[in-house]
Amino acid sequence: MTITYEDFLKVDIRVGTVTDVQDFPEARKPAWKLVIDFGDEIGVKRTSAQITDHYAKGDLLGRQVAAVVNFPPRQIGKFMSEVLTLGFSDEQGKIVLIAPDRPVPNGQRLH
Repeated sequence: MTITYEDFLKVDIRVGTVTDVQDFPEARKPAWKLVIDFGDEIGVKRTSAQITDHYAKGDLLGRQVAAVVNFPPRQIGKFMSEVLTLGFSDEQGKIVLIAPDRPVPNGQRLH
C-alpha cells in the first residue's frame, strides 16, 4: 500500500531526551517507564518501552529517542502511556531504538 505525503504528515514523529527511567514490574513483558522531554511545544511525556534487553537505566538517561507524539494516550495497567517510542527489531526480535546520529533540539519533527 502506498501513502501520500499528506498521510505521512499525519504521523507526528519527534525527538526527545529521556530524563527519567523507572522499573515497570507490573508490565506483562519486561519494560521500563520513561519520561521524555520533547521541548517547549510538546512538553514532557511518559511512556513504557520493552527495551530492557539492550538498554539499562543508565544507558537511557540523557539519550535522545524518536517517538510518535500524536497517538491518543494508552492505559497499560495502572500506567498511562502518552507516546510511542520507536525502534527496530534485531535478529532475535529485541528492540533497538532509533535516534538522530548527532544531538538536535528536543521537539524537532522527523521529515
